[in-house]
Amino acid sequence: MDDPVINRQQLLNWLRAARGEITVAGLFLTRLPFPATAGAPLPPLARTVWSFPLIGLLVGLISGAALMLASKLSLHPLACAMIALAVAALVTGALHEDGLADVVDGFGGGRLREDKLRIMRDSQIGTYGVLALIFSVGLRASLVAGLLGPGLAAAALAGAAVLSRSLMPGIMVLMPQARVDGLAASAGRPTPRQAQLALGIGFVLAWPLLGFWAGCVAMIAALAATLLMATIARRQIGGYTGDVLGASQQAAEISILLTAGAFAL
Repeated sequence: MDDPVINRQQLLNWLRAARGEITVAGLFLTRLPFPATAGAPLPPLARTVWSFPLIGLLVGLISGAALMLASKLSLHPLACAMIALAVAALVTGALHEDGLADVVDGFGGGRLREDKLRIMRDSQIGTYGVLALIFSVGLRASLVAGLLGPGLAAAALAGAAVLSRSLMPGIMVLMPQARVDGLAASAGRPTPRQAQLALGIGFVLAWPLLGFWAGCVAMIAALAATLLMATIARRQIGGYTGDVLGASQQAAEISILLTAGAFAL
């Protein structure tokens, strides 16, 4: 018979490790002040990717709450959607939007692989990047505003935030890193099991938010968008960077909101 004291200690150790991994993922994906466990070393980022959908849920709930609050003030649906997206950008530090702008600038402005990587690392944003941000924010805002009712819109925002982040670890597992330095290289490579766990958690969390069939179609659409972004990145720069991960999140989120809008018709 198993010793209940040992089992309890194992459970506490697992919970402590999970908390540390969620903390690292939260500090990476958001600007929120996640508390670290005193005296405990922080795990490497690659080991935390299973919790990316949990962080997405937190971001989605915050932005959804902002949308609901704005709707209570009788603001126009488009204004409510813009406020929700602005709050999400504040929470994440516009991490994924920055990645999208850098990728579009690099892929559109560079001829050689080295030129593309150099432009992507440049802190200044170019014309292509500005247009990409206008398209991303404008399309997402119009899709959210077009959903019937603030409750449905808030749920779609949360579901999109969850699913889009659950696919990012797959890129980290399946694609080579385009640089020997930088964010992606320092993060390390997660295991396939961690990427599969992120995908499973993402679907389980998104299902009640989007509905079963809408969630299934949204997962397929987000997977297609992520694979498209990964294929383009591989052809352009031979692998992925942190910016590519951000751009893939944006592409997946747009595809999920498109699906939610289609099912709401």
